[in-house]
Amino acid sequence: MSASSVQDLLPADLTMGTVMLKVGDMKVMSDYYQRALGLEVVAEQDGGLYLGRIGKPVVHLAPAAGLQIPGRGEAGLFHTAILFSDQPSLAATIATAAQYEPRAFVGSADHLVSEAFYFTDPEGNGIELYYDKPRDSWRWDGKNVVMDNVALPPQRFLQQHLSEAAVSGQHQAAAGVGHIHLQVGDVATAHDFYVGTLGFEKTAGWHGQALFVSAGGYHHHMAMNVWNSRGAGPRKDTLGLGEVLIEVPSGEDVGALADRLRIAGVQNHHTGAELQFEDPWRNKLRVAVR
Repeated sequence: MSASSVQDLLPADLTMGTVMLKVGDMKVMSDYYQRALGLEVVAEQDGGLYLGRIGKPVVHLAPAAGLQIPGRGEAGLFHTAILFSDQPSLAATIATAAQYEPRAFVGSADHLVSEAFYFTDPEGNGIELYYDKPRDSWRWDGKNVVMDNVALPPQRFLQQHLSEAAVSGQHQAAAGVGHIHLQVGDVATAHDFYVGTLGFEKTAGWHGQALFVSAGGYHHHMAMNVWNSRGAGPRKDTLGLGEVLIEVPSGEDVGALADRLRIAGVQNHHTGAELQFEDPWRNKLRVAVR
């Protein structure tokens, strides 16, 4: 691989940052993220709340009263995926979420690379709570990671992994955004933008209906699908996803991406330490130095 092609890729140690959600009812939503998902207030700003674990924000709830909940077929957020470092701390949060609102649970799956449980927050935003299996157990077929949807019964998972220590220590257990999954209008345009311009690498596809991309050999940092949203155009200003934050190690990484966006004709705002721009569906992205 040539030096120029390395610079056309996002840095291998990229991480996903805080997800900003535009919220209609701050009380209902902050209650859900704190009581169901065990997040705590890390900071308050502009009427909004940063909620997270051990001082690290996971979601930023920004008040946006008066906006509508987006339609099911519109582009935007499919889910925010919150990553836990071990199965007991994941089990503790599944337990509090299921107890808080059982109807918010929408499914679970063993994806071979991870174990995942899916919920929907009170304003319809998807949430995945997951744990990564050890990297040396992931299987690769060339540059594609092997993923699947294998049954993962939640009761059995809780019986195997839930402990009193994990429940009582829930707020001391780390959690962060592992990946973001978006609804888009078509996969080819998503590939052109997220792989061709931004510099993620494709790690998986799904029958032309979904695309999984990452940096540094992770299974995926971002995904895009058309399962509900095929043909969707640019987003209107709605509740739901406000901004996706991607964190990189250095200002040079931000600058290299700014150059790629400029060459591709993508409008952006570059302050030096960070870069703001939109994808083809007007999902807002911000890339900043960690």
